[in-house]
Parts: sequence; structure tokens; C-alpha cells
Amino acid sequence: MAKITLNFQKRLQQHSNHLVILSAILIVLGYLGKYGVNQIWIWNSTMIIASIIGFIPVAIHAYQAIKVKQISIDLLVSIAVIGALFIGEYEESAIVTFLFAFGGFLEKKTLEKTRSSIKELTNMAPSTALSADGEEIDIDEVEIGDKLLVKTGRQVPVDGHIYQGSGYVNEASITGESREIRKETGAKVFAGSILENGTIYVEAEKVGEDTTFGKIIELVEEAQDTKSPAEKFIDRFAKYYTPAVLVIAAIAWVFSHNLELAITILVLGCPGALVIGAPVSNVAGIGNGAKRGVLIKGGDVMNTFSHIDTLLFDKTGTLTKGNTEVVVVKNYGASKELIDAVASAENESDHPLATAVVRMIGKFNPIKFEKTDVVKGQGIIADDLLIGNEKMMVVNHITISPEQKQDITEITDSGASVVLVAADNRLQLIYGIADEIRSGVKEALEELRHEGISRMIMLTGDNETTAKAVAAQLGIDEVRANLMPEEKAEVVKSLKNSGKKIAFIGDGVNDSPSLALANIGIAMGSGTDTAIETSDIVLMKSSFDELVHAYGLSKRTVANMTQNIMIAIVVVLFLLAGLILGGTGLVPSFVNMGTGMFVHEASILIVIVNGMRLIRYREK
Repeated sequence: MAKITLNFQKRLQQHSNHLVILSAILIVLGYLGKYGVNQIWIWNSTMIIASIIGFIPVAIHAYQAIKVKQISIDLLVSIAVIGALFIGEYEESAIVTFLFAFGGFLEKKTLEKTRSSIKELTNMAPSTALSADGEEIDIDEVEIGDKLLVKTGRQVPVDGHIYQGSGYVNEASITGESREIRKETGAKVFAGSILENGTIYVEAEKVGEDTTFGKIIELVEEAQDTKSPAEKFIDRFAKYYTPAVLVIAAIAWVFSHNLELAITILVLGCPGALVIGAPVSNVAGIGNGAKRGVLIKGGDVMNTFSHIDTLLFDKTGTLTKGNTEVVVVKNYGASKELIDAVASAENESDHPLATAVVRMIGKFNPIKFEKTDVVKGQGIIADDLLIGNEKMMVVNHITISPEQKQDITEITDSGASVVLVAADNRLQLIYGIADEIRSGVKEALEELRHEGISRMIMLTGDNETTAKAVAAQLGIDEVRANLMPEEKAEVVKSLKNSGKKIAFIGDGVNDSPSLALANIGIAMGSGTDTAIETSDIVLMKSSFDELVHAYGLSKRTVANMTQNIMIAIVVVLFLLAGLILGGTGLVPSFVNMGTGMFVHEASILIVIVNGMRLIRYREK
């Protein structure tokens, strides 16, 4: 029996649009029969059939809800339709079921529209791949380690690295940035990106749902299904509201002996706009962000981010590009062998300062070390070679001469970071390394202040002088420098405990403790796995324009939800008050089942249109 009911319901859902059209046609024929040819039997029969057609899917939903001990809105409509048929109000029952079905049709189409970002992303996912010998295979057959060929104009089918060839790759599906990027042997490529020019051979490292592109799709799908606080409130509200309307209708019937009044209360009490209003806003807001490279992990995140008042920033790779270059070298007698040792040690690190030093040194003779230690917040110790900051020199009792201190001060005053190299118990090299500030950061921070951010703080492991030089250029309120990752996390915890609403913006790797502790963790980093998994919001292009858009979008989305909830509640209260007071004669009787249902469905349309405005929202 249950299987038969399920199959029947499935068929109804498949033909739901046809049923709405059929109901509309029957209602029109009924009016033509009554007012056109004066045949009441046509009127009655068409209205009864239209009522039954619209009633069946509603009744099934109501029955299924009762089975799991829920009193749903469908139950209100079901009782109202049965009552209307019982008292011979065929027109009312037909119009109620049609409008309810039409409201469901609008909801379905709206959610399909607001989920268009998911559909577009899914359509961009590669479905086939070329093996290294040129044979086309299904994407599901590709495994880790497989060698694949990507020709000009084709999508990269997997996450992996290029082992042969070169070309220009468009990674818009990953970062939202349509600029083509040149990729050569050894470079990473991502599934879903397009090879605009060239030919490359790729070794698969991640396939299917495990690719960055797959995770982006999964993330946005989960986010759009995650309920906001407003939606959770509506769920709790509906749990008590529906029984309350049933009780009010019963009381009205008992005291007035007017069954039509009781049925009308049931119909007009259906909070359709309340049910659809918040989900439309939530899905549209998250979809808007996804289209513009901002991945927001659900309604809770959207709501929390809208109330943030304090922003904490990492410096290197966040406020700056991380494209560091050595701009000053101070050599105090370092030999070629020592410089080769520095390059060998730094080559083992992917820290921006280390890579800058290796790039500057260029070709070197590799040297093997017996022991290498990375000292958190200080630098690297390779045998007796020390490479790091001043703190490392002090801890290891390396003397810094007045001349060297003066050189360090001049470099840091210019806004550059310093890397100190000591060997044989003396300081022998100073590298001054500068990192370019991201374009548009200053303007973006000013806009964020305008939107409501009251305090901005830089947390960095860099020295205080360099950090303050960057902060002064950007107008950041406060700098806390020379911090190790756990010390950054302590600052975040302290500010949260003081009552501040904190968002931490970092690279999603070294700053993962702070990202996790903050009210909202925001990752810069062009879609890295760690960024996607550890943060609440991911800025795929690592752009502060995206940050401004995300903050403005969160505020507009929460405001939009509030507007929709207020519209829905005011309309229901207005209709019920007009109906009850009109029945007493205290006010003109302008609300009946027909006019009330029209206003009710109009309110659904209004909240839908209001929510869909978020699809086109863009921060100016």
C-alpha cells in the first residue's frame, strides 16, 4: 500500500504543472458555464473536479505529515477544502486548491531559479577525459595516478600536475577570475578549468568529488540546504502556529455556528509566505555569492557574518600578495658555500620569505644537512646554520653589532621584512624582503568601515616595524606583531571573550587555529583544500572586493529574510483580523475566502520577488 501511494505521489509530482493548468482551465470553463451559457451543472461539475484535482496532492502531504506526528499547513488546507465541499462552496474549494497549487508551483520555480548557481557549476563539471594516448574515456573511469591528455579548448578533468607540455589555463570555474594563467611542467591544474591554448599532459592526483571543483559544488549544495536562524525560527513557529489556527477555527464555529467562517479562518491562516520567504532569501544570497567567487557555508554563517564588528587580518598572503622579493642584501663576509647552504635549507620550505631568498640566490650547489629543525615563529636551524628572525638570534645568543642593528632598523622602517643568517656563532647575512600589498585593499577596508566594521587588527608573525608600516598604508587600527600561530589564536579567544564579534581572515593553512576559533573564519587562497575545509567563508580569488561583497551580501540577505517574515505575518494578521471583525460588524466585511486567498497568494508572490532581488545584488 505504501509503495502504491509513493508511486502515485511520484506521478503527481511529475505532472504537477499539468495539474495546475488543468485546474485553471476547469475553473475558467466553470465561469463560462455559469455566466456565459447559464448552465449551473457545468459550474458545479467543473468546480468539484478542479477541487478534487487540487485536493489530492495536498491531502497526501497532510497524511504523510500526520504519520510522523506533525501538524502541517497542508492539513489546514485539507480540512478547509473538505468543509467547503461539504457546505456546497464549490467555487471556494476550487479556487483555494488552485491557488495553493499555484503557490507551490511558484515556490518550486523560484528555488530552481535561486539554485541556478549550483546548476551552472554542475554543468561545468567535466564528464569525459582523454587518456595520454588520446582515447576518450568516462570521467568515472579515471583513477589517481592516471596519465591524461588535455588539448586546446578542453576542460582539465582532474586535479593534478603537468608532467609534460605547457599552455594558458582559464580557472574561472575555480576562482571566478577569467584571466588566463600560463602553466608549465610541474604546475598544478584543477578540474573544471579550461585549457585556452596549448597541449598538456596531466597526472591525476584527485578525481571526482575529491577535486577542488567537486568540493566547491558540494559546499554550495550543503550551504543552500543549511537553514538560517530565521528558518529555524519559522520551523518552531509553525509547530505551534498550525494547531493554534485549528483551535481558533473550532472556537469560531462553536460560538458563531458559522461553518463557512471557521473554514475561511483555516484557509486564510495558512502562512504560505512565511514558509517560503526565508528559504528564498537564504538560497538566493548563497547562490549570489557562489557566482561571484564567494563560498558561504550556510544560513548560520550568513547571519553571524552580518553581525561582525571586528576584523582580524593575517599579513603575508592576506593583506599582501605573498609575492615576496628580496630588495636588500647585507653581506658581512658570507662565503659562496654559506650562500649555497642558505639556499639548500630555504629550498625545503614553502614560506614566502624562504622562496624569495631561493629565487634571489638562483643556481646553487645543493648541500645535505644531518639535521634540520623548523622552529615555530622563529625560522630554520640546519646543523649549525641559523636562518630566521631576531628572536632566533637572541635565543641562540648570536651577537648583533650596532652597525647590523642600524641596517636592520633601516630595512624594517622601509616596510620590508628581514631574514637573518648566522653561522659560526655570528650574523653573516641580512636579507630585506618586501611583499606587495594587494591592489584595492585600502579602498575595500574603507568600504567595510562604511558597512559597519568598527575595528581592524593585524595579527602577524612579522616584526612590529614592518607590520606597522603596512598597517599605516592601509589605515588598520591596531597591530600585534611577532606572534606565533598559537598566540594569534589567544588574541582571537581574548577578543571573543570581551564580547566582540570576530572575523579572522587568513590563508587557511598556518592560521587554521584562529580561523576555527573566530566567530567567522575567512580563507584567502584560491580554493585550496585547507581553505575550503577549515573556514566558514572562502574568497576564491583572494580578493578584498569579494570580502566587501560578502559582508554587504550577508547584511542584505538577513535584512531580506526579516522583511519577508514581517510581510508574511502582517498579511495573515490583517486577513484574520479583517475576517473576524467583519463578522462582528465593527468594520466593513471586506475579507472572505476568495479575496483573502487572493491576498494570501499575492503575499507569496511579493516575498518571492523580494527574495529574488538578492540574485542580482552587487556591491557598488
